[in-house]
Amino acid sequence: MERVQPLDISDTDTGERTGMAGIRAFMANHFHEPLSIDQLARMAGFRPKYFSELFKKTYGQSAMDYLTDLRISRAKQYLQESGYLLREIAHMVGYSDEFYFSRKFKKETGLPPSAFVRRQKQRIAACSAAATGQLLALDIIPAAAPLDAKWTHYYYNKYYSLIETHLRVDLLDQEMEIDKLIRSRPDVIIGHAGMAEDWQESLLRNAQTLFIPGEQGRWDEQLLELAVFLDREQQYRQWIELYKQKAKQITQQVSKAVGRDKVIVLRLSGDQLYAYCNRGIRAVLYEQLGLCPAYNHSSELYNEPVSIDELQALNPQRLLLLICPDSQTRMSWLSLQHNERWCCLQAVRNRQIYLLPSDPWFEYSAVAIDRMLEETQLMFTGNCPNLQEDRVHGYPQAYPL
Repeated sequence: MERVQPLDISDTDTGERTGMAGIRAFMANHFHEPLSIDQLARMAGFRPKYFSELFKKTYGQSAMDYLTDLRISRAKQYLQESGYLLREIAHMVGYSDEFYFSRKFKKETGLPPSAFVRRQKQRIAACSAAATGQLLALDIIPAAAPLDAKWTHYYYNKYYSLIETHLRVDLLDQEMEIDKLIRSRPDVIIGHAGMAEDWQESLLRNAQTLFIPGEQGRWDEQLLELAVFLDREQQYRQWIELYKQKAKQITQQVSKAVGRDKVIVLRLSGDQLYAYCNRGIRAVLYEQLGLCPAYNHSSELYNEPVSIDELQALNPQRLLLLICPDSQTRMSWLSLQHNERWCCLQAVRNRQIYLLPSDPWFEYSAVAIDRMLEETQLMFTGNCPNLQEDRVHGYPQAYPL
């Protein structure tokens, strides 16, 4: 294959970076400029046709589709959070013609910019972390939601200034939190099946529209149900399509790294170990990634006591561990690390043990599933999926925080 001389990009925001990751990062930082396949191909040192094929093979979408995603994502931010005129926004995201920008925006989102702005003004509240994760996947930042630096630190760190009303995670069943929720003046409240009946009645008495998605279905089925209710089917389809592309790539990487190694998830509470599997763990580890479970149970979801002797018999090659945050459990974990039988486990001996945080591994939502997938990729391959960019809401995210 004939290579051309790569373009010197040492003066760009990407520094000396080359290769496809560097090109993608350059696009994320310069999406507002008139980028072309020829220019990007020169930067990579390839002919345009080969560059286009390689980009799509690497990232699951064409370079121009990725550029469009970046521009439309930033345009959504400007439309929601600024007072710029439409022609100003068009220029700021890389389009010289505001009419072409409007047509492109409608094609990608299903709505013209003016209708998008009107719909964004609808105030939607979330009564759980999972509801927040579902709303964000549909490109909705809730007006009110549970936020806690300890229990929902991801949403707390990223959305603290964007979510107007912060509900207390530990007081969600208290009257003062119900009053706070009602005072936030939401048009719709997204609840959950575990909500107390008196809370539901209180919200309904105050003329609130309360929607409780069915919780027996899969996370993507729940997301679709919510999307239909909120008239967000277009956002649902976009998010799911991009998720599938990403999941396919990560599955290939993890399969290559892990092979047929047996995997077990343990939960440590007090001084007791449990073989553990919730809906999110099952969806990501065993269904999407197809990992081999070392522990088999008659139920798909389980939380069963297990001894170190039983673990030795199961002989998992990789061990994932959730540690409850109370002081007694922490002391047990310190002690366990000095237990000779624990240290003799193959996974421990080979340093194939991974500590899982409760957030996102105890949450069941589209955003949580996406984050679990990324964390598993990082744990098993060492590849960080988002070195150059991050998501604020929706999917994908064009602008770093």
